[in-house]
Amino acid sequence: MRRFSTITYVLGLILVVFGLTYLLPIATSLYFNDGMLDHFTKGMTINIVSGGLLALITMNYRAELKNRDGYLLVALFWVLMAAAATLPLLWGIPELSFTDAFFETMSGFTTTGATVLSGLDNLAPSLNLWRHELNWIGGLGIIVLAVAILPLLGVGGMQLYKAEIAGPVKDSKLTPRIAETARLLWLVYAGITVACIISLKMAGMDWFDAICHAFATLGLGGFSTHDANVGYFNSVTIEVVLTVFMLISAMNFAVHYQAIHQLSLKPYLFDPEAPLMMAVIIGSILLCAGYLWHFDVYSDFQTSLRHVSFNLVSIATDCGFVSTDFGQWPPFVPWWMLYLSCITACTGSTGGGIKMFRTLLLWKQAGREIFGILHPRAVNPIRIGDTVIANKIIFAVLAFIFLYFITIVVLTFSLIFSGMGPISALSAIIACINNAGPGLEQVGPASNFQSLTDFQTWICSLAMLSGRLEIFTLIVLFTPAFWRK
Repeated sequence: MRRFSTITYVLGLILVVFGLTYLLPIATSLYFNDGMLDHFTKGMTINIVSGGLLALITMNYRAELKNRDGYLLVALFWVLMAAAATLPLLWGIPELSFTDAFFETMSGFTTTGATVLSGLDNLAPSLNLWRHELNWIGGLGIIVLAVAILPLLGVGGMQLYKAEIAGPVKDSKLTPRIAETARLLWLVYAGITVACIISLKMAGMDWFDAICHAFATLGLGGFSTHDANVGYFNSVTIEVVLTVFMLISAMNFAVHYQAIHQLSLKPYLFDPEAPLMMAVIIGSILLCAGYLWHFDVYSDFQTSLRHVSFNLVSIATDCGFVSTDFGQWPPFVPWWMLYLSCITACTGSTGGGIKMFRTLLLWKQAGREIFGILHPRAVNPIRIGDTVIANKIIFAVLAFIFLYFITIVVLTFSLIFSGMGPISALSAIIACINNAGPGLEQVGPASNFQSLTDFQTWICSLAMLSGRLEIFTLIVLFTPAFWRK
């Protein structure tokens, strides 16, 4: 009982902190006078009061969190925060069901960017900003922000950090103290966000669009203020700015900190993931642009290069912005883009999928197995950079990738069972589990997820949550051993 009281206490504190995030849409509503002020004020009050009461009731039971508590808390946090964030949408869009509102907020928090809303151009500015703020908060993880605050309240943060931070190497830290690590990551994240806002304003966006799209870009969330997404602007300059910042956001933010701290590009060159990610993306852009040009999709290579560059980077980095209906392209290109969404983003980035580190590790393990067939007595450790990777990490990566593909299979067949076409079903699950945004056909870039039934919507919400928490965090909760004392 004490264990659950401690978790409830921490959830209460996080709910109070989350309530403060309503201040930005409240200020936006006041500025635009869009009629949403009461909705956000009530939402903030409910979050802060309910969170404060939970913390107050259980404060005598607070204690240091154990590893298993961190996993349970993170899973509960994502579900609770997504549910709490629905309040302004439900009040501000009366025809919106709770299922669709939950999908929208889960998509925002998990930085998926899939949407069930239409008429975004006429949506109240504060509601639009709220969606994008969820992208930004979910990008690096509000848990990491809480880790920087909770130690001040007597709650340790390492368990939360290890359960939340994506990637196989979770024990690496920028500083010996986890709270300081979280603060540094958020400072870098916020600083790059400001740079993106200013760049988008200089590229031609107004301040509101610049702020919203910068939030979505840094979180690799892909939400937009317009139904036509980035295609609304029809601007090469804006597409170039977004492409650059999407690539930045797909890299490890710890590497960004090191590069800024050292005032050098060497951390990127010595990072095992960033150069490989860039090589894969550049090679794919040239291949796909040439492919579309060859099949006369566009009249010249430059136009083909423009559209492929932006949309491929967006899907490959798991952002989800679109500038054109790539679902109409020859199938090879959109399916290759969806494949890249599985592997391209780096560990410690705001992207989803398997991550480039695991892809590289799996490739090296395959090479070691082939080498072992030819030289069965040889000792051939796997190295990434100068680091020898322990076998336990390799086994963990293999197990993760197995569960990743099994999850895709199970959820895809669930959608097909519900009546969805196989291409729509498979692309929807790949897009959701990689937190990449649009799929193909029924859920393609020219449409959205609005046409899904409630059952299909909940399946996609589960896929988004599974991908954001990297599957293990959810699956471990359903094992009997987890609940034993």
